[in-house]
Amino acid sequence: MPLSFESISHGTIAFGFFNIDSDMLLLDQHFLFGSEFCLHIGEMAENVDKEQFKSNWLVYTIEDRGQIGDLMGAIHGIRFTGFIGELYRRYPFPEESAAFKQKPEGYRTQAVVREMVNAYARQDRLPVEANHQKLEVDIGAYKFGRKTFRELITYVWQGGYPRWRDGIRPDYVLDMKTKIESHRHGLFEKMQFG
Repeated sequence: MPLSFESISHGTIAFGFFNIDSDMLLLDQHFLFGSEFCLHIGEMAENVDKEQFKSNWLVYTIEDRGQIGDLMGAIHGIRFTGFIGELYRRYPFPEESAAFKQKPEGYRTQAVVREMVNAYARQDRLPVEANHQKLEVDIGAYKFGRKTFRELITYVWQGGYPRWRDGIRPDYVLDMKTKIESHRHGLFEKMQFG
C-alpha cells in the first residue's frame, strides 16, 4: 500500500507499492518499477562524491488522475477503474489477509504491467537532482529533504506496507543496500537498514 510522505515542495504525497503481484511504485501520478527505483538509488549512491548528481528517470505519467484508478475500490473488489482497476482485475487482492505480503518475485510481471500502464500513461523522463551539500533531492517537481528521501528508500527496503513476503527481498533491493552502505556520504551518511 502506498503511504503518505512529506515533500518540501508539494506537502504530503503518496509513494509506494500498490499491488503485491507487481513491483511497480507510484509517486503521486508517476509510476516506475521498484527494480528501476533501486537501480537509480544505487547509481546516486555510487556518485555521492559529486556535490550534485543529476540523472533522468524514465517513468510513466498519468495526467488525468481519474485514469489512475480507485485503489481502495479495487482492493475491495467493488470498483475497477483506471490503471489500478485493470491491474487488480488481473491480480486481485488476496482472499486471505495473511497472504497480503509484497511478493519478491513481483518483477516477473513487469511485461504485463508495462502493457497495461501504456494504455493510460505516457512515458516521461523525470529530471532527478541529488544535492549532497544541501541534503535535498528533486525527483521531477517534487523536492525531498534527507529524512523523507531516506524514508522512501526504507519503505522499498522493507517491502512497503505490508512488507516483503517471508522477509525475502529481491536481488535489486539487496544491491541497492550494498551500494548505499559502500558510499555513506551526503544524503546516505549514517543510513541504517533494519
